[in-house]
Amino acid sequence: MSAQAQQSEEEWADIAPDAARRLVIAAVQAFAERGYHATTTRDIASRAGMSPAALYIHYKTKEELLYQISLVGHRLALDILERPALADGSPAERLADAVRSFVRWHAEHHTTARVVQYELDALSPEHRAEIVGMRRATDAAVRGIIEDGVRSGDFDVTDVPGTTLAVLSLCIDVARWFSTEGRRGPDEVGDSYAALALRMVGAVGA
Repeated sequence: MSAQAQQSEEEWADIAPDAARRLVIAAVQAFAERGYHATTTRDIASRAGMSPAALYIHYKTKEELLYQISLVGHRLALDILERPALADGSPAERLADAVRSFVRWHAEHHTTARVVQYELDALSPEHRAEIVGMRRATDAAVRGIIEDGVRSGDFDVTDVPGTTLAVLSLCIDVARWFSTEGRRGPDEVGDSYAALALRMVGAVGA
């Protein structure tokens, strides 16, 4: 098994049975390469080594597959950001940790992250509303750290919502351009972006 295939298996390990997991992995690859609307259920089933009819045993629609991918991805994103938001340490330490971890995930899992972050509008209204709620929670986690820094005098920020959006957008965009063939790995990009985020908030000593 290739390193990429092993990573995909680990990433979706909680999805069972095996056939459902294979379909999710295939859908991620197809959506990332072709986009949600250009991908057919036949494309997904073929990548998973299954018949189109077999897909409907596990997922009623292509949109349900996208929702499963988006839900898992956004739950993970929220967990990544809430841990430093609730941790001890200075606002600068917590913001650097949040950005470093969030960027590293978007780099290590850039294929999945592209689908999770950029196919939101393809979800049904009900599913989209649920995911938007989770995105608001991720925004609140980062905004809370920045607000703590402003209150303590560690950060110099006049527009907290706007700065929060800028920091998160910077992190998310990594999924769009990151390549395993590039000269910088996930850890290096994470460290670089953490330092950049501290400069964006005017952190003391940044």
